[in-house]
Amino acid sequence: MIEHELLFLGLLKNGPKHGYEIKRMIEEELFPFIGLKIKSIYYPLKKMEKLGLISKDVGREGKFPEKFVYSLTQKGEKIFDHLVTESFSSIERPYFNIDLSLYFLEYVDKNIAKRQLRARVLLLRRIKRDIEGLKQKTAPVKKYLQIIIDHDISLVNAEIDSINKLIQVLV
Repeated sequence: MIEHELLFLGLLKNGPKHGYEIKRMIEEELFPFIGLKIKSIYYPLKKMEKLGLISKDVGREGKFPEKFVYSLTQKGEKIFDHLVTESFSSIERPYFNIDLSLYFLEYVDKNIAKRQLRARVLLLRRIKRDIEGLKQKTAPVKKYLQIIIDHDISLVNAEIDSINKLIQVLV
């Protein structure tokens, strides 16, 4: 839930937003970069409201239905500051789905393993191209998204290099 709280509080940091706007920002702007899936935005918003991190006001424009507008409270500001600083120093060991297969590599035909690993490299290169495409779409407006993209590209490059080394040592 910490990631969800950081996400929602961060989105409200630059001003009040209604639910649809928050949902749109997550789906269109942030999901390609953070990969955090949110089934419903209203449950976490309601929970944060109960905790006093955000407040909810009812707004209406003309004949349109009522909209709930969410704002950050002072308590929410403090929690956001704490979560974002904690996030910088929080490190967890990465686990990759391929690691379990590599553990059992001695039981796999080496030619099949090489073929599958080469296919993985092709997929990783496609992912890298997609990420680089995002970089062009966000340049130069979103400076911090550029930092995330560069980080993601570095990680994909490291995975490609690692798999290529593995393919070379498979005999």
